[in-house]
Amino acid sequence: MTVRYERRDAAAVVTMDRPKYRNAQNSAMTYALDEAFGRAVDDAEVKVIVLAGAGDHFSAGHDIGSPERDVDTSFDRKAVLWWDHVGRSGGDQRFARESEVYLGMCRRWREIPKPMIAMVQGACIAGGLMLAWCADLVVAADDAFFADPVVRMGIPGVEYFAHPWVMGPRFAKEFLFTGERIPAARAREWGMVNRVVPRGELEAETFALAERIATMPQFGLALTKKAVNQAEDLMGLRSGMDAAFGLHHLAHAHNAEVSSDPLAGQDARSMRDGR
Repeated sequence: MTVRYERRDAAAVVTMDRPKYRNAQNSAMTYALDEAFGRAVDDAEVKVIVLAGAGDHFSAGHDIGSPERDVDTSFDRKAVLWWDHVGRSGGDQRFARESEVYLGMCRRWREIPKPMIAMVQGACIAGGLMLAWCADLVVAADDAFFADPVVRMGIPGVEYFAHPWVMGPRFAKEFLFTGERIPAARAREWGMVNRVVPRGELEAETFALAERIATMPQFGLALTKKAVNQAEDLMGLRSGMDAAFGLHHLAHAHNAEVSSDPLAGQDARSMRDGR
């Protein structure tokens, strides 16, 4: 099981459960998350969703190196109407898979009509950022850190390119140009995080916030979320992501042309260690 689901009063708690791999996201986890979110949406008693990661870390990103990496496995597609990536090759394969599993799923989850709070501790890196950013609120432990190091691959950020909207253009450039890990306190200064609390108080603070939100009318919350999302889209978020996604795939193709490796020699260890 890669994802756990439970109810706590009016909150649905969706927990990524691959702590051995710092909750790296394979496709099995992605589709399990989607199933859990759908379950929460369909439960009329659920007012708020809390997204968590088991163990010491929220998520170290996409699975690019564990034994359970399932890049060549077919799943029933949910996010985009496109062909299966399995059996395709080159840019066709990568574009099909990432359109569905990465960009498409995060866009789908951003539109969930119930407020979602990401409860973040430890690493929130690359694909982990995407999960946190498609939540509405982020409560972080003081040991949390955030990074998008994929520019080391020559690639302009992760597929769900929300950087300029969640932290502003100048901080987004610093974040991407350096690839540095930033601590939770700085992430809050940049507007990426709503609250930073001691690690031992993370769960209590998150669920207190969820309880407060749950006192509001469900339909009112849904409409308010839609209004803010629409404002972001009018500020260019969706079209900006489309443009960045194209550049992302140009970079993969360039890497494959000049080195035969779409990841430019990077792997899970080098990305973790910042080399």
